[in-house]
Amino acid sequence: MKSRNLPDEAATVSYGQHLVMAIDGGAVVYLIGDLGAGKTTFCRGVLRALGYLGAVKSPTYTLVEPYHLDQKTVYHFDFYRLQDPQELDYMGIRDYFQPQNLCLIEWPTRGLGYIPAPDLEIQFEYADGGRSVECIAMTDCGKKILSALE
Repeated sequence: MKSRNLPDEAATVSYGQHLVMAIDGGAVVYLIGDLGAGKTTFCRGVLRALGYLGAVKSPTYTLVEPYHLDQKTVYHFDFYRLQDPQELDYMGIRDYFQPQNLCLIEWPTRGLGYIPAPDLEIQFEYADGGRSVECIAMTDCGKKILSALE
């Protein structure tokens, strides 16, 4: 487990940039936190580090935003508005979770039973005018990522 304080938006973007460089191949990352806690800002950092320069918005209505980049494919999911996790079957959810893909999932508890367990779980909380994050390894892949962060 790793904890870090993120005093502002720039620090949250930087954390995403730093973390993705520790990921060799793909991973499933659960992003947990209240609305506005920094989950999508973190995703922007991940994508910037991989060379994506466009707008990064939360896929609240589309459920998934794909990014096919030179280094890897990233799928950014947001299940906030998901009414029934069975809806994920209709979009072919299992096809997204290939070993080489990086899957970032906001509001993952709304898709449980239809999405794989995470390699990493990142919990975002409000703290001292900024944010704090706690990154927890859930698999051997997650442990390798956390180890590479050091």
